[in-house]
Amino acid sequence: MSKTIVIDPVTRIEGHAKISVILDDAGEVSDCRFHVVEYRGFEKFCEGRPFTEMAGITARICGICPVSHLLASAKTGDKILAVQVPSAGEKLRRMMNLGQLTQSHALSFFHLSSPDFLLGWDSDPAKRNIFGLMEENPDLARAGIRLRQFGQTVIELLGAKKIHAAWAVPGGVRSPLSEEGRKWIKNRLSESFETTNIAISLFKGLLDDKLKTEAEVFGKFPSLFMGLVGANGDWEHYGGKLRFTDSEGNIVADNLSEDNYQEFLGEAVESWSYLKFPYYKPMGYPDGIYRVGPLARLNVCSQIGTEKADRELKEMQERVGGVPTSSFFYHYARLIEIIACLERIEQLIDDPDIVSPRTRATAGINCLEGVGVSEAPRGTLFHHYKVDENGIIQKVNMIIATGQNNLAMNQTVTQIAKHYIHNNQIPEGMLNRVEAGIRAFDPCLSCSTHAAGKMPLHIQLIAANGNILDEVYRN
Repeated sequence: MSKTIVIDPVTRIEGHAKISVILDDAGEVSDCRFHVVEYRGFEKFCEGRPFTEMAGITARICGICPVSHLLASAKTGDKILAVQVPSAGEKLRRMMNLGQLTQSHALSFFHLSSPDFLLGWDSDPAKRNIFGLMEENPDLARAGIRLRQFGQTVIELLGAKKIHAAWAVPGGVRSPLSEEGRKWIKNRLSESFETTNIAISLFKGLLDDKLKTEAEVFGKFPSLFMGLVGANGDWEHYGGKLRFTDSEGNIVADNLSEDNYQEFLGEAVESWSYLKFPYYKPMGYPDGIYRVGPLARLNVCSQIGTEKADRELKEMQERVGGVPTSSFFYHYARLIEIIACLERIEQLIDDPDIVSPRTRATAGINCLEGVGVSEAPRGTLFHHYKVDENGIIQKVNMIIATGQNNLAMNQTVTQIAKHYIHNNQIPEGMLNRVEAGIRAFDPCLSCSTHAAGKMPLHIQLIAANGNILDEVYRN
């Protein structure tokens, strides 16, 4: 008799979801489904609003990555105005996004994922969290908190608020960085570099020892990767063009414009999830599986373009003998990206443009449609607006990073479950590893489903006839 193991909710992610592990008659895993059970409807209720309000509205989709929506929306507004953002405005937007990437990656690694690595997959769930890490390694936990604080303060110094700063607008930004803000950032860079170096050394050591198996079975499979790259193929997080590469590092498509995203991206729908399933159209669904985010950005770029991050990228590639395809390496990629962000901030901090008052271009409505793209911490983010002659939103489509990883997340949890769950045996550590496969992507489900809820983990064993064979609650 077939059975289904239901993990509901998945913990230590942003949002609410559950995982169904489907067993065959022999008690072996036959399939997995990552269900996203939230629905929010942002795309629909934005209709009828002035496009100038969209940056502030869509930033409220999420309290973790509001900057990502702020910038993607502002860039869409640039297209509707048909203006060129002043150099100062673009550099300041870039600095805010670098702060956003830093704080979000620090949150993911130190707060959400490192308890698994450092406290153990089979440790007490009540202590396997940031508070348990504070007890076990207070210095590392404190350093991680301060690294996230650095990124959040960069955002606050630019936008006057850590969360939901109404600062980036169509045409540029509202204000430059203050001289005091520049000094604060400059003074904290050294400590932030030191913390990141400690974290990446620690993680590499664990890869050589305790995490070898996870690196092999946490979503190691061939797929495409997509992300923005600069003119020379450099790592990019704000501008540039879109590139697809395969698992061998070959470029599949290059110099793609976000304006034409509907030509190469499709969005499939399944009845068992509110989260869409984007795919690369030329390969069809589901063969057109691709990944976005930190690992994808490092895989699609030719080089990062900064000394320390390029050195770490080369070492990561040497570790795997080419292109890293394990989803577990998202953790590794986040740490490398933090280094890249700190190096880019270091390059920008003495640029006179970031304190220039010429931060915004103004114009009337010149286009009735626009598509903006930016790299969020979790991957490539698209905003697509259609407006009328008065600038009132008629239609909105947002393709969110987490959604683009949906096929890959399902394949990742299936691979993990097949490796660890056998003969109906589902010990705590095994279930935590299945959840951790999702946490590797650091999904933001509030963004991707377009409610909020926190509840104990509920696991059910369900027979083919619908009878509940067993239930376990995690308080």
